[in-house]
Amino acid sequence: MPRKWTEDEILDIAKGYQKAVLLFAAADLDIFTALSKKPMTAEALSAELDTDYRAASILLDALVALELLTKQNAKYSVTPTAADLLCQTKPQSVLPMVRHQANCLRRWVQLPQITKSGKPAEPSPSICGEAADNAAFIGAMENFSRPVVAQIVEKLQPLSFRHLLDIGAASGTWTIAFLNAHPKASATLFDLPDVIPMAKKRIDQAQLSDRVKFVPGDFYSDDLPPGADFVWLSAIAHQNSRSQNRELFAKICRALKPQGTLVIRDIVMENSRTQPPTGALFAVNMLVATQGGGTYTFEEYRADLLDAGFNDITLIARDEFMDSLIHAKKP
Repeated sequence: MPRKWTEDEILDIAKGYQKAVLLFAAADLDIFTALSKKPMTAEALSAELDTDYRAASILLDALVALELLTKQNAKYSVTPTAADLLCQTKPQSVLPMVRHQANCLRRWVQLPQITKSGKPAEPSPSICGEAADNAAFIGAMENFSRPVVAQIVEKLQPLSFRHLLDIGAASGTWTIAFLNAHPKASATLFDLPDVIPMAKKRIDQAQLSDRVKFVPGDFYSDDLPPGADFVWLSAIAHQNSRSQNRELFAKICRALKPQGTLVIRDIVMENSRTQPPTGALFAVNMLVATQGGGTYTFEEYRADLLDAGFNDITLIARDEFMDSLIHAKKP
């Protein structure tokens, strides 16, 4: 039976952007990090962050209303739990993800024009700048992966490999997890040149540098490093059209050793393309952000992997969002 909507429910959706935009503005301005150091008046914070005083006062009071900040004697402080999650210096900070979602919003608001033209959104950097936006994206990938990495690696056991190729490895979260689970294995981390320094820093911190080779490159234009018997492709396939995926899968097949394994971690849609709902919404995210990306069914993945030369293709885990797992073998 079709859902029966009320006026209030429709308007709640229409006004849903307001709280998000308040959070995004505070994240881009780094208000939470500044206030975690000491309580400040609106005037003092405005001077430190180089903002308009009136605008800062209104924003700060709204953040108090959302209970992200507190206000006492005209001084603002960040609440303890908000500080843990939204300050740059905290180990469990999700600030990169919040900033990444702000960047997504700048594309989503162009959806009517995108639907008319079929072209992705015009770039619109944040006040932090393009380099910081790219860093936020890499940090967001770590935020996404951190809560699930252990259980995903466990789901793949028993997994036997000697050398891992981690494609689009971002900050190295998955490389670290796989190498920790397989102490005798080594890895090649492959990503764009400006990402490699971020990955090196994380790998160094994990004390795994002697087991990891870093190869800068672009999988759209460059060949993949050969010699791996296990390739990990995490949250990459949705960025591509199916033809781009077939080309990438063929490159992976050529780079893999015979009998090597490819595992894809991504969204897998039902044939209706309306389930899971998070996948249907994520397809919109790919519409506004990429030339041809989307979310795909297992049957589509299977056909494209067969075309690229793989066999023994199985869906080994299904998830509501990004953590479905597809396993394929090179003959």
